[in-house]
Amino acid sequence: MAKQAITYEQIMAALQRKEYKPVYMLTGDEPYYIDKIADYIEKNVLTEDEKAFNQMVVYGKDTDLRDIIIAAKRFPMMADHQVIIVKEAQSIKNYDDLVFYLKQPQPSTILVFCHKYDKLDGRKKSTLAIAEKGILFESKKLYDNQVAGWIEAYGKSKNVSIDAKTANILADFLGNDLSRIVHEIDKLLILLTDSDNKWITPELVEQNIGISKDYNNFELLKALGDRNILKANRIIDYFGKNPKNNPLIVTISVVFNFFANLLLYHSLKDKSQMNVAAELKINPYFVRDYQQAARNYNTSKTLQIIGDLRRADAQSKGFGNASANDAEILKELVFRILH
Repeated sequence: MAKQAITYEQIMAALQRKEYKPVYMLTGDEPYYIDKIADYIEKNVLTEDEKAFNQMVVYGKDTDLRDIIIAAKRFPMMADHQVIIVKEAQSIKNYDDLVFYLKQPQPSTILVFCHKYDKLDGRKKSTLAIAEKGILFESKKLYDNQVAGWIEAYGKSKNVSIDAKTANILADFLGNDLSRIVHEIDKLLILLTDSDNKWITPELVEQNIGISKDYNNFELLKALGDRNILKANRIIDYFGKNPKNNPLIVTISVVFNFFANLLLYHSLKDKSQMNVAAELKINPYFVRDYQQAARNYNTSKTLQIIGDLRRADAQSKGFGNASANDAEILKELVFRILH
């Protein structure tokens, strides 16, 4: 039976209990969790006085593994541990020498590799040795449909409420870059006072991040689902005048996901709120949007719309499109969806 992957929460809980491993290999294409773990170790394992002689930060492109291992074998000076953090560890191409070190690692050394945007070959002896003697953690990018839920949970961790609508507006605008999302939310937290009841609202987002609360992909989806021709055209007109904040490729992706989910909704026998939410992997709050859209678009029309979206996506990338700009492509697409 395969060993269950360790989670960020499990690693942080152990660190807070001062339960340390001799090596931490932090890999993956989501740098947010890698940075959080490495920063915690850097700031909390040693006291400020101990750090002067017992903590070092090196970069993979400026060193090699043998020098790192030599440093790892040293004993700490007037401290229980020494900490070595290797940033940009993806520049180190061969970890074979780590196998020999991990046969008898220095128990007082905490060796941390920040191996971003990549992961190790799980079949190699060095990877297996790290998993056996230390922590092998893969930090994965969230899927687009997971971002809004993550934003709500992050707000909750900060004792702030972010409702599903606001979370989706932020997710559509910011994408799945967690560091960017956290940076923008933390800026909003500074503006909140006790009198605000600790709510991040669409109005607060609009005023301070620059996302319109009325003209965004979330509102476009609602207008399309309701078959509200006037509202949908107002939104795409705004998009055409503000293309930098409303890139066509993002809008097409968001609308495509909605109608792909609508097609799945049509196929469900059990259309109860909780089953729809589970099957479509959405917040139950949004089930009513699909119920409304299903009344306006039957299965045949939904299939036609998915075809139109594929065509618009190809046009946006220069295929079968001699002259139409992004605003014109979107205008034609929305017309075909609504009529």
